[in-house]
Amino acid sequence: MSKKYTLITKDGRAKRGELVTVHGTVQTPVFMNVGTAAAIKGAVSSDDLREIGTQVELSNTYHLHVRTGDEAIKKLGGLHRFMNWDRPILTDSGGFQVFSLSSLRQIKEEGVTFHSHVDGRIIFMGPEQSMQIQSNLASTIAMAFDECPSSKADREYVQKSVDRTYRWLVRCRDEMKRLNSLEDTINKEQMLFGINQGAIFEDIRIENAKQISELDLDGYAVGGLAVGETHEEMYRTLDATVPYLPEEKPVYLMGVGTPLNIVEGVYRGVDFFDCVYPSRNGRHGHVYTHHGKINLFNARYTFDERPMEEGCQCPACRSYTRSYIHHLFKAKEMLGMRLCVLHNLYFYNHLMEEIRMAIESHSYDSFRKNFTDAWNTPLD
Repeated sequence: MSKKYTLITKDGRAKRGELVTVHGTVQTPVFMNVGTAAAIKGAVSSDDLREIGTQVELSNTYHLHVRTGDEAIKKLGGLHRFMNWDRPILTDSGGFQVFSLSSLRQIKEEGVTFHSHVDGRIIFMGPEQSMQIQSNLASTIAMAFDECPSSKADREYVQKSVDRTYRWLVRCRDEMKRLNSLEDTINKEQMLFGINQGAIFEDIRIENAKQISELDLDGYAVGGLAVGETHEEMYRTLDATVPYLPEEKPVYLMGVGTPLNIVEGVYRGVDFFDCVYPSRNGRHGHVYTHHGKINLFNARYTFDERPMEEGCQCPACRSYTRSYIHHLFKAKEMLGMRLCVLHNLYFYNHLMEEIRMAIESHSYDSFRKNFTDAWNTPLD
């Protein structure tokens, strides 16, 4: 495959591009719908994802490794066939999950030894193992194995962690090249994104961004944000870091975030986003609208015959009222959770369409202002 990412146009720092993959072309900026264990929590199927305009599904290496097992999924034809999804899949390397098990793991240069949160068994994962698992899953895009240090970690620890993560990235690149050349590899066009780390130390972030850019990978992520720092610190870190990542490659802000975070991230040159918010909040009756978030558990919606958002064309808003969905949650019926998750994912996917149109028409500044003003002006 020749050139994979094309920068179509820019509006300020906001980028409008497309990424060509073996599983289809992704229009960016894009939000990836999170299906950690090869399923969206909330009883949302692959057919549903197609209907609501999902471009990329994200699954997690660690969770699929411990249950059901990446080798089993390879025998079953890979993750796309396993979950009946024919569009791109990005797999998180498992690094964030492994390092969140702070009381259960030990870090060495070779990798990390930790206890499974499922059955307590001892597992070792390093760069090579993460690449092998992701190759077995046959995802479209694999993420490099990294350490995600706390945003509150001291400078000395963060610098040592970033240096080790860079060495791991080189090993990931070399192992992926080897795996993609093997005869029994399902996806020989698997892409690799490297990850920039450095907590909120701007000079460490910038130096690391320069270093990983020289590896000429398929894309680059900014990791270790939205993990305890303020929104202002996150935006300041992006302002400092993104200009040092290759403009001609996609940039992915990991684990972010709220609709406002996404609008601000695009403003700073980010192409890819993912977050559990739309599905997690939907399962608790919290739904997104262009005028902020509403809680359908609230008694005020008992007789509200409007859809979740006026004018929304998602499957839930086309057919059901706030009063009915409020009833479903009170009655503990799973359908209420499913309808809210469907709406929230549609909202995020459609927001990205609006963002792409605003960049194309070179009106992103006014879109950003109007969206922010509307979001901060609830209608209810």
